[in-house]
Amino acid sequence: MGEIKSVSVGSLQKGRYCIIEGAACVVSDVKVSRPGKHGHAKVNLTAVGMIDGKKRNTVMPGHDHIDVPVIEKKNAQVLSVAGDHANVMDMDTYETFDLKIPVELQGQVKGEQVVVYWTILDDKVLKQIKPSE
Repeated sequence: MGEIKSVSVGSLQKGRYCIIEGAACVVSDVKVSRPGKHGHAKVNLTAVGMIDGKKRNTVMPGHDHIDVPVIEKKNAQVLSVAGDHANVMDMDTYETFDLKIPVELQGQVKGEQVVVYWTILDDKVLKQIKPSE
């Protein structure tokens, strides 16, 4: 499992990352209810999975903690492209692996290019093509 840290649910805002049901998600909505008779506000968190795009929802007390993925952003060089996958080599570790090319970048990724990928939990996700200098 990739690196995670724990933060207070009450501090999460729209656009931040969190882990719900074991999946890394982007927070799409946060609703905080007023403190009730026993003084605890409830946080209703709606988030969308970063890998699968699935919508997830959780309700928890505002003082509870939630896990947040630590996202590593790294550079890799494209070695070859086959269909919707690119074989890349990490620029620091020289490790080679395949990355799925996101729909918005298909047809633009070519050999020899440098791309940015994110490591989220156990997944590696191709995010962008670095402009050539």
